[in-house]
Parts: sequence; C-alpha cells; structure tokens
Amino acid sequence: MIVTTTAHIEGREIAAYLDIVSAESVQGINVVRDLFAGMRDFFGGRSQTLERALKEARIQATDEIKARARQCNADAVVGLDFEISMPSGRGGMVVVFVTGTAVKLK
Repeated sequence: MIVTTTAHIEGREIAAYLDIVSAESVQGINVVRDLFAGMRDFFGGRSQTLERALKEARIQATDEIKARARQCNADAVVGLDFEISMPSGRGGMVVVFVTGTAVKLK
C-alpha cells in the first residue's frame, strides 16, 4: 500500500478515486513521566516521552488508514493529512487523526 502526502504518485496514474478514508490513534502519557516532560519544557530540551507517544500514535493511525483503504480495494492513499491534538491540555493524552483519499492505480 502506497501512502503519500502528495496528490499524485510519481510515475503512476490514478484510475479511480474510491473514497475518503480516515483513522485515529489516542495515546496516554504516563503521569509521572509527563511531570518530568513538563519540567523539561520549563527548563528547555526535548520531551522524549511526548515524542515517543506521538511517534506511536502516528504509526498506529497510518497502519489503520492503510487497513481501511484495503477494505476499499485501494492501491494507495494520496493527500495524507495528519492532525495532532492534546485534548486534556498539558499532557495525559495525545491524539493523531489522519485523513486521505483511497485510490485505484492503473
């Protein structure tokens, strides 16, 4: 399954636009680790806890959108767009929502 943020795939022609597909992943952030991440934010530096949670959520959402595109008998998903949210304010959860268009290639 080809996934791309672009509207086309170099060297391939899109035969049909099948459907809009989407997926989401919600990752909890450990409260104790989140406290240290908050301290790191205050003093400067990278929050490895948050980075890990974001990476895991992105991977899960991308895997899920591929599965949903396969259900449409798609060959690819084009125009992938990732949205990231932290609905609980300063930590606790991170949400990654991804949308794209499932397509059939020639």
